[in-house]
Amino acid sequence: MAVSLQQAARFSAQLGAYSAWREDLIAGVRALQNWLVEQELSDAQTEHRIEHLLERLKEDKLQVAFVAEFSRGKSELINAMFFAEFGQRILPSSAGRTTMCPTEILSEAATTPSIRLLPIETRKQSHPLSEWKKYADEWTTIPLDLGSTDSVARALSHVSETLRVNIEEAAELGLHDAEDQLAGTVVPIDGKVEIPRWRHAVINFPHPLLRQGLVILDTPGLNAIGTEPELTLNLLPNAHAVVFILAADTGVTRTDAEIWRDHIATSGLSRRGRLVALNKIDSMWDELKSAGAVEAEIQKQVTVSAGVLGLPESQIFPVSAQKALVAKVNGDAALLARSRLPELEHALARDLIPIKHELVGEACLADLRDITAGLTAILETRARNIVDQHSELTALRGKNEDVVLTMMKKVAAEKEQFEKGLQRFIALRSVFSQHTNELLTSLGIETLKREAKLTRKAMEDAHFTVGLRAAMSGFFANIRTNLMAASNRSAEIHKMMSAMYEKFSEEHGLEPFEPQPYSTLKYQKEVDRLERAYNVHFNTLWNMASNIKFSLMRKFFETVATRIRHVYDVANRDADNWVKAVMAPLETQVREHHLQLRRRLESVKRIHNASNELEARMSELDEMKTTSENQVQELQHLIARVEDVASVQQPQQQQQAPARDAAPAVEVGRHSRGRAA
Repeated sequence: MAVSLQQAARFSAQLGAYSAWREDLIAGVRALQNWLVEQELSDAQTEHRIEHLLERLKEDKLQVAFVAEFSRGKSELINAMFFAEFGQRILPSSAGRTTMCPTEILSEAATTPSIRLLPIETRKQSHPLSEWKKYADEWTTIPLDLGSTDSVARALSHVSETLRVNIEEAAELGLHDAEDQLAGTVVPIDGKVEIPRWRHAVINFPHPLLRQGLVILDTPGLNAIGTEPELTLNLLPNAHAVVFILAADTGVTRTDAEIWRDHIATSGLSRRGRLVALNKIDSMWDELKSAGAVEAEIQKQVTVSAGVLGLPESQIFPVSAQKALVAKVNGDAALLARSRLPELEHALARDLIPIKHELVGEACLADLRDITAGLTAILETRARNIVDQHSELTALRGKNEDVVLTMMKKVAAEKEQFEKGLQRFIALRSVFSQHTNELLTSLGIETLKREAKLTRKAMEDAHFTVGLRAAMSGFFANIRTNLMAASNRSAEIHKMMSAMYEKFSEEHGLEPFEPQPYSTLKYQKEVDRLERAYNVHFNTLWNMASNIKFSLMRKFFETVATRIRHVYDVANRDADNWVKAVMAPLETQVREHHLQLRRRLESVKRIHNASNELEARMSELDEMKTTSENQVQELQHLIARVEDVASVQQPQQQQQAPARDAAPAVEVGRHSRGRAA
């Protein structure tokens, strides 16, 4: 069964479906936001949280990293999968090493198409890549002339540029180790070595897939991965999928195994998010062998590679990127089928998009339910109070003035008792503020800066392995202590607020509400991941020559510190939102209950002073009851609409993959590997 050119476009279509789904999600949240404003139910905190949710949805990206040692055909695979429509190679791809620096390929609508290149000399400073990205003047920017494919290809060829520098400078940059045979540098007679000209590249390219939120990370070989902290500790672990490229004729080499073991298998991705492309199967096509013999050789490499990498064979995809690119450019469906690239494309869509869909949908619903829980409770409490008032006034029909006076005194007594309870509420606010300040201090940036400063000093004073290990171990231990302190303090706040909600519910009939606890587990897990990654690279770096290892250690620490600052930023923001969400429902219920008590007292006073006020007030309550009930229904409908969109099953989850055991015309006898659709 031949694989058609239309099947090869499936990933594009599925990514488009995902993008449309995300837009529907944004539209649903926006409709809820507008309705809350129209109904005067929104406040500054609610508006801020909804805007933050919308911003996250708009900036949502699908990140796919392509990782390989050099000469595995990685750039050619990216060309075949994403840029074949341009009719030629966009990324440089030739014999030998072409991708010399980590390259991000994305689309930024607000900026002009270009390639931004960070000079390799920035490695002499300890600042992490994320800091350099804030300063555009430090980058070399080359505009892309989209009217000329040749011009675009020439501009992108800059990622392959190299410099020849003396050995001392290469070592200072952390790019040469005379004792490391895998360093990827060659010492010529003149005593100079070849190194990348650029440290990092960002290509802003208005490709349809990139505009829909796809980000492609093209990585160089082992040496760059092992010595670029941002790539090792941030970019790769945060990718939603990793495509690892091997050469079919060599299988898993020593350096391939090192990359897999140290940078992918431990990256935190689920096994479902890791795919292996066994590239260059065309090198095994032999006209002197039968199709069955060729297939048997390819299958053997699949089996051996799966065993070495610890993956099921269903995640190993034999492909020919070069033949796939030729086939797509020439519209050759038969050659495309023989290249087997559509199977990899389908698997990427099958694994990447549903996982991302699930993560985004669940996160959106969790935020939305948290935002609207208090609003729903308030509307339901308001409706219940209106019913109670209506019942009270109904009981006054036909009653004499003494009965009305008794009712007025009863309501006044309730109001007085509630206002006494407000004194406890004010005292609670004082304790709550104190606990909140302690919680946010534990997660404060100043606390982190102090820990980082002490660690830098300890590392500078260290001259042996034990000193560096002690400095980093102390840093991670202190971070965990801060997170544990935050967890303990949030538990105290949660316990205190739960008791107060229960007390106000029992004494004053407020709507029962159980606040959600605040968990620091996800931040602790990220710190654990960073420490594991650092320890792996500590051992790797320690095997390097002594004149570069301390420099690389400091670079890795700065990247770790930057990443943990991001963790602190997120934890601090989440904690701030949590304390507001914990207190806000009680504040609103107290305010609403106090307002309703005043209205009840005013109503009875008016009825006491003028008998014709009773029916008028009951008519008002009837209208308010209808309005309140409608608001509850409309809010539930708007929330349900977003929930329906968020939980909808994506089309790609229902589609069947191209049959992997269905051989093209030139290849027969393919063994089925039982891959699940």
